[in-house]
Amino acid sequence: MIEVADVFRRFAADYLNAHTASMPPSHRRAIEDILDCRTAALGGQVWRCDACHAEVFSYHSCGNRSCPKCHTAQTQEWLGHRQAEMLPVPYFHITVTVPAELRAVPRAHQRDGYSVLMQATAGAIIELARDPHFVGGTVAVLAVLHTWDQQLNLHPHVHCLVSGGGISEDGTTWHPARRTFLLPVKALARKVRGKFRALLRQRCPDLIVPDVVWHKDWIAHVTAWGSGEQAVLDYLARYVFRIAITNARIVGLDNAGVTFAYSNRKTGRRRTCRLSGEEFMRRFLQHVLPRGFHKVRYFGLWHPAHRQDAARVRQMLQLQAPPPAVPPEDFAVPPPNPTEAAAAPPVEPSGKVGGR
Repeated sequence: MIEVADVFRRFAADYLNAHTASMPPSHRRAIEDILDCRTAALGGQVWRCDACHAEVFSYHSCGNRSCPKCHTAQTQEWLGHRQAEMLPVPYFHITVTVPAELRAVPRAHQRDGYSVLMQATAGAIIELARDPHFVGGTVAVLAVLHTWDQQLNLHPHVHCLVSGGGISEDGTTWHPARRTFLLPVKALARKVRGKFRALLRQRCPDLIVPDVVWHKDWIAHVTAWGSGEQAVLDYLARYVFRIAITNARIVGLDNAGVTFAYSNRKTGRRRTCRLSGEEFMRRFLQHVLPRGFHKVRYFGLWHPAHRQDAARVRQMLQLQAPPPAVPPEDFAVPPPNPTEAAAAPPVEPSGKVGGR
């Protein structure tokens, strides 16, 4: 299998020489870590079988969140923690995408721009959900940032896992959402746009953005997941630790460029894309986030400041849930007493006892 590390070994040196002056530290660190991952550069450890005494040497992983060979164990650990926090309610999956005309802004100001995007999306969801016409309570929101599409182009968007219901302001009543409806999509898109604009002005007051950008429609999708907390978590885990491209998608590599597979969103068919080595490096690295940036954040009832409230709500919902139906026990008919059976009148096929 061709790996991202193989691509870096072939093209990283030339890319570094051409972009050393303008390269962010996070990009350089990602290149170094991916090249060193599971090689002698990071050392390793010996595993020995107690039964047959066979030994296997295992190289250490780099742990960089942009590395396609890491995070399997981290994914399972994350799932375990989230399972304990899940509320026993249905869930919704919400996706909000930045319009093409505005994508260069968060790309040029990653730390502020992407933070504002996540805050605006979660804030709009929570504010609309508190409206009595929709939910009437504070929902739980888990937001995950993604910045790419299938061809590694810049495509900033946020995936949100949202509880299908919210707690009242006084914390005493749970308001369940409707089965297939949580929020109006168009109202959500407009509110995210307005909040993004206001928050960006606070974070970057000197940033000049053309007014025409703020009249572009944002794209939002709301999908009802129904019950099944584990299925929801397993699906979201793929978004939490997913990187721009996995090793399995790279199908060709030569001295001129890289070929990788992708799925056409409209047709669902598998296609291939070929890029020069420098362009592949550029597209991959533009999705490497600044060091310390949190691409997974919690809002509303799941906000770290409200964890005790979330635990109390979870307990309340568990107590309110109807007990599971217990199947009736089989009724065992005792065998007839031989004496009583002999004295009893015969039973005719009609079901009547005795004569006609």
